[in-house]
Amino acid sequence: MLTKMLTPEEIALYHKQGYLIKKGFCSSPEIDKLYKTALDDNAMRNNALDLNDQTGKKTRLSLWFTPGKDVFGYLTRSERMISVATELLDGDAPVCHFHSKLMQKEPRVGGAWEWHQDYGYWYKNQFMFPNELISVMIALTEANKQNGCLQVIKGSHKLGRVNHGFAGEQVGADMTMVNNALKTMELVYVELQPGDALIFHSNLLHRSEANLSDHPRWSIISCYNLQSNPAYNETSSAYKIPVDVVPDEAILTWQAGSLSDADFLKKENDPALK
Repeated sequence: MLTKMLTPEEIALYHKQGYLIKKGFCSSPEIDKLYKTALDDNAMRNNALDLNDQTGKKTRLSLWFTPGKDVFGYLTRSERMISVATELLDGDAPVCHFHSKLMQKEPRVGGAWEWHQDYGYWYKNQFMFPNELISVMIALTEANKQNGCLQVIKGSHKLGRVNHGFAGEQVGADMTMVNNALKTMELVYVELQPGDALIFHSNLLHRSEANLSDHPRWSIISCYNLQSNPAYNETSSAYKIPVDVVPDEAILTWQAGSLSDADFLKKENDPALK
């Protein structure tokens, strides 16, 4: 039995605005270990993808599907992460891990992410039910307006899926609908401290500016799917395999391996980038 992480008020707030912020979701020692691993792990670095925004600035990410016995796998499989997903997803089926990605927005060169919904990408994978998909973003460094923190449109998940097309090498939302949403709903800059979590719906419109500061903005985003939600154009199998949950203390106390055996995404294999 998973320990409940959220109050009824937090659950209601998530469904109302399409996102929820949990301060101090990970401890300082956990973040120190995760960030050091992100910096030092050769597999993470060697499998990073560079995507150009509309100005030519590069945003970098490393994405993998199956959570393993490394420190990021322990985070993704931790009781607290699966508890949050279980409490917020629309259904009773087991929670599965779709993928995780390390977002690396470097000082002065880190590019913007255009307005999009995650389901705008995942619709191409032919997932059936957007309410059964959720993302949990953990800040590894401080995120603020200066270094390109995430921006969200509060309540925009209620729009349903918006049409998407290419913006640079990224998939972006139809800007007519985005501008209409900005006239109708509140724009929120999600400023986070290391260890804070942003949990958000797959149809929430979000973006981020380029990092023009002298400080990096790094985060880890784990995306979850209910086993009851099929995907008819997805080649990986992780999205339909229930997570093998580990205790929260595994992040700090269990022996952690390298990500070298992880099934990283290759750019040529991503249907959203074709």
